Amino acid sequence: MKKWLSLAVVSMLVVGILAACGTKDEKTSGDGKKVLTMGTSADYKPFEYVDTKNGEDPIGFDIDLANAIAKKLGYKVEVQDMDFGGLIPAIQADQVDFVMAGMTPTEKRKKNVDFTDVYYTAKDVIITPKNSGIKSVDDLKGKTIGVQASSIQEDKAKELNKTTKFKIENRNRIPDIIQEIKSDRFDAAIIEDTVAKGYLDKEKDLTGIVISDDKEDEAGSAIAFPKDSKLTKDFNRVLNEMKENGELDKLIVKWFGGDQ
Repeated sequence: MKKWLSLAVVSMLVVGILAACGTKDEKTSGDGKKVLTMGTSADYKPFEYVDTKNGEDPIGFDIDLANAIAKKLGYKVEVQDMDFGGLIPAIQADQVDFVMAGMTPTEKRKKNVDFTDVYYTAKDVIITPKNSGIKSVDDLKGKTIGVQASSIQEDKAKELNKTTKFKIENRNRIPDIIQEIKSDRFDAAIIEDTVAKGYLDKEKDLTGIVISDDKEDEAGSAIAFPKDSKLTKDFNRVLNEMKENGELDKLIVKWFGGDQ
């Protein structure tokens, strides 16, 4: 009887330990509000980036939007910076509560996570040196093109490569891709237009060409959550309220200059 009880107690302890290992610890702020961990890749200005002159914490459009939504729902946000390719695995491993990183809700990603409605749309741009002679997608033939790993632009490059053959190289961070162009290791890169604008404004020796797309749907950004998370519905509701009352537009004007 004692042996049976001992085994039963051990089994219960093991189950409890395993269950605890698979659950992210809940955090609360000093005022008692639950803290949600947001995963992002802070190399995507103006969506999320680090301005070292003003601190080490990521700032940007996505950060402001996440904080605004969370505040309305009674939460606080803690931002965790990581490589873009590790964001969905971080959701699946229960390391973050949600992801905002200018992420497009592709069908492939929807198999692993749930998304809110799209909150921002954009187009893709080819960035290349001004003297490269590249004026269109056709001119990429035989060139080496940089893209961010696991991004929608990597998918776009693979799609274009079916008809215009070129070499695709990926890097984890956008600044690394720009440096590869400036070091003549990449002939060009494919980057989202709002992000590309920041580099084109700063790097006067680079130029950008918008990629024309026959598809009506543009690449859009949405918030990613674990499958069947209650937060998806809650965030989506507040997001759509902010679209209707103009709060989202104000953030777009703040971070993108009102040209969108």
